[in-house]
Amino acid sequence: MATSQSVVGEEQQDNKLKLYSYWRSSCSFRVRIALNLKGLKYEYKPVNLLKGEQSNPEFLKLNPVGCVPVLVDGPAVIFDSFAIIMYLEDKYPNHPLLPRDINQRAINFQATSIVFSAIQPLHNLGILNYVGEKGGPDAKIPWVQSVIRKGFTALEKLLKEHAGRYATGDEVFMADIFLAPQLHAAYNRFNIQMQDEFPILARLHETYYEIPAFREALPENQPDAAR
Repeated sequence: MATSQSVVGEEQQDNKLKLYSYWRSSCSFRVRIALNLKGLKYEYKPVNLLKGEQSNPEFLKLNPVGCVPVLVDGPAVIFDSFAIIMYLEDKYPNHPLLPRDINQRAINFQATSIVFSAIQPLHNLGILNYVGEKGGPDAKIPWVQSVIRKGFTALEKLLKEHAGRYATGDEVFMADIFLAPQLHAAYNRFNIQMQDEFPILARLHETYYEIPAFREALPENQPDAAR
């Protein structure tokens, strides 16, 4: 991992945005989309989760939880994708990630919450390793698929009356930023075929590939992506 023994001091002296990220992390994927939508340049700092670099003592100085993403903005060090995105929204108001309408904002927060509390944490690396230890390697995919399908069923119902071109209307907002990585992982990593079961989500999945900010943030387009 590209860190040094004086990493914290160095980061605080340099005002350039830095993102500690892992190419396949959907949480990092969300933040990359938000940065791209806001037109913010940043330095990509890879953290290899499979090699355990998130447990490096120098990385733990940035994030004591030991996970990605972490955003460093001058003296500010923010971890957790939701906290980072809200920080970006507050500090860099260009291209708002939340609508002004209070009801539409609530729908965005609900969709976002389903992804980051009811789906993604239940199939992160630590959970999958635990499922594999208890149930064997063959238990992992059925577990992930059941978690995703349950969450996607809730999202499909939530968005039925609110989706436009995008999740909550005809503009890209926070719900889309959280949905896109989850949909990408479901289809490409966990073989969830959405067209018949989740038609709204399937349409959104295809639509997101049309947005440059989303395409540039794709896992396979990151410098640390496995080739």
